[in-house]
Amino acid sequence: MKIICVGDAYVTLDMLKNGVEPYIKHDDEIKYFFFGEENRVDMRDTVKAIEAMKCDEIAIPNELYQEITDADLLIVHLCPVTKALLKCAKKLKAIMSCRGGNENIDVQFATEMGIIVSTNPAHNANAVAEYTVGLILCETRNISRADRSLKNGIWREKYPNTVSTILEIKDLTIGIIGFGSVGRLVAEKLSVFGCEILICDPYISESAYDFINFRFVDMDTLLSKSDVITLHARSKTSIIGKEEFLKMKSTSYLINTARSVLVDSDALFEALDKHMIMGAAIDVFETEPVIPEKYKQYDNITITNHRGGDTINSYKDAPTFAIQNYFEYLSGGRLRFWVNKKELAGKL
Repeated sequence: MKIICVGDAYVTLDMLKNGVEPYIKHDDEIKYFFFGEENRVDMRDTVKAIEAMKCDEIAIPNELYQEITDADLLIVHLCPVTKALLKCAKKLKAIMSCRGGNENIDVQFATEMGIIVSTNPAHNANAVAEYTVGLILCETRNISRADRSLKNGIWREKYPNTVSTILEIKDLTIGIIGFGSVGRLVAEKLSVFGCEILICDPYISESAYDFINFRFVDMDTLLSKSDVITLHARSKTSIIGKEEFLKMKSTSYLINTARSVLVDSDALFEALDKHMIMGAAIDVFETEPVIPEKYKQYDNITITNHRGGDTINSYKDAPTFAIQNYFEYLSGGRLRFWVNKKELAGKL
């Protein structure tokens, strides 16, 4: 088997080697390539272009076009896998991505060629879930505000939520929108606090999950009953806008560690200006690294610079998962996060 691994500033070549090579047989051939800029700061524009579906405009290592002609397996993170590259892949059987999204892969053309595409949405799921719980605590208990005040020489005892009472998590109802890899982990972690957990996800069957003390509800119920609403869905358009804010409690908090597009920022600012909600914690922005000045004007927003999934675990463990996942499939097991399973499962 010939395997091609393409690393970058996030999933480095060393991570790929450490993750993949323990599973390689002596007669396997493996090639490594580096894609993109040398560091994460310089990679920002490239990542934005990928997420904006502009992969055809991004240069990839020229050697890939030749090396992929006889490759069986391709393991990538951010490197674009375009139609032009796939046309060269005469023997390729699978593309195993180390990331959750597939914006960098031409899934449609890969499917036409009979090539499996599998992603890894769980690669940073635990990191984001932990961070989400941290932001809930930080915002509802005024942790970052207290820190800033003390550093400015102020012993602060009154906060935006002081009048409405500052509740412990055990007394809150927390609504989770999106019950994929991250949402489920958030629910599991929050369950130990003893709070009520509401779930809204139209793509998930309630009967499949009965091991956590939560219940599935419709969107309107979640919005109106939750003290904290945390977003873990995927969408190309906003799912929280003016109408949704009107349905939320005036004492509620909104947490977004998923994607900026999920929240209409103008509607969020209006909700804060008119006291339609108590506060928010935001880790993702429509423009990064320079964010709109408006976010900095509110005392009742905790803002962080897209740190939710940024742990060493989320990157270094991804190559191991990719190779394990594919080899398990070759052994007759289940291929996890198979993007084009519906189209290919009965043909391979």
